[in-house]
Amino acid sequence: MGDRKVATTQRRRPELASFLRGRRARVTPADVGMPPGLRRRTPGLRREEVAQLSGVGVTWYTWLEQGRPINASAQVLDAVARTLRLDAPEREHLYRLAQVPFAHDPQGLRRSTGPEVQGIIDALAPLPAVVYSSRYDILATNPGYRDLFLIPEIVDIRVPNALWTLFTVSEEACPVMYRERELPVMVATLRSSYGRHVGEPAWEGFIGALAAASPYFAELWASGEVVQPGPRVKTFRHNAVGELRMTSQSLSIDGMPECRIVVYTPEDEETREKAARLREHTENPAS
Repeated sequence: MGDRKVATTQRRRPELASFLRGRRARVTPADVGMPPGLRRRTPGLRREEVAQLSGVGVTWYTWLEQGRPINASAQVLDAVARTLRLDAPEREHLYRLAQVPFAHDPQGLRRSTGPEVQGIIDALAPLPAVVYSSRYDILATNPGYRDLFLIPEIVDIRVPNALWTLFTVSEEACPVMYRERELPVMVATLRSSYGRHVGEPAWEGFIGALAAASPYFAELWASGEVVQPGPRVKTFRHNAVGELRMTSQSLSIDGMPECRIVVYTPEDEETREKAARLREHTENPAS
């Protein structure tokens, strides 16, 4: 394992060097408000100019661009990214190559899904569908999902995160049955994503807060189990129709690499009939 880590680091260094040189070459002095100067061999910025504009030493930046084994902080990488006019994907790429934890935004991956993705999950109705971030933040839902999950006690929690809901709602009100089987899998799935975000304040704060709110989550998190997302058959309970066995399937979303659409389909004919009754009950609660 140690040899593999060293080899990975050694492969990243020349890639980092090439990436920085390429980005530096495309930024002209005029782009950053500097005069073009004389005898400039390339249209891009010089190393010393990038260092000056970023507020770092020339030697340090030269070593960074050469791929030498130096430590880089998030603040310094942000300064370099601003000087080189990196967009969001390029900034993330810079962080990965420099092996520095990357925070997408202050909410840690919480994003707007946009009307296109909302339209897709709405079109999946009556099947329940939701957009989750890799941290189980609930980014968008359709009516079928809300029928299945958003019972009054959950609505009162007011935290748009599936893990937080399932670990803090009372066991009697929890819509997912067999929590001792399902919740460990969800926590292990969370940990598989956490590896990309170790040290990020939003992630560390979320995990710490949930561990404080739920001793059971803290216990599962301490176990260190890791699994990847995948299809599962889950059993839900609903006061109006009883138990429903649903198969979950995840779909990726272009442009949102750490988010996924999760769709629930009835596992058997009995559940299909109950799901139809649930829709009728939701649309006509007085009937």
